[in-house]
Amino acid sequence: MEPEGLNKRFNDAVEIAGEMTQSSLPQDIQLRLYAFYKQATFGTIDNSQHASNFDLRNAFKTNAWMQISHLSADEAKEAYIELIHSLNK
Repeated sequence: MEPEGLNKRFNDAVEIAGEMTQSSLPQDIQLRLYAFYKQATFGTIDNSQHASNFDLRNAFKTNAWMQISHLSADEAKEAYIELIHSLNK
């Protein structure tokens, strides 16, 4: 798919996610969405940025992002879109 179409579908999925409440999503799903979003928008995580801001919540978020760091930005966008649509059914 061309990048413009993927970007539009990704932005639409981000809008759908914005309407969801955190309390309606299990924490593992929240972490997956976070990781896919960060990989899609920022690329592979730079561990040196997160070392000074370490707490348990950020450790889980960083770990989730690191686990999918092998994905390209486009693959992360597709995974994010797929997950949002599966939750929105």
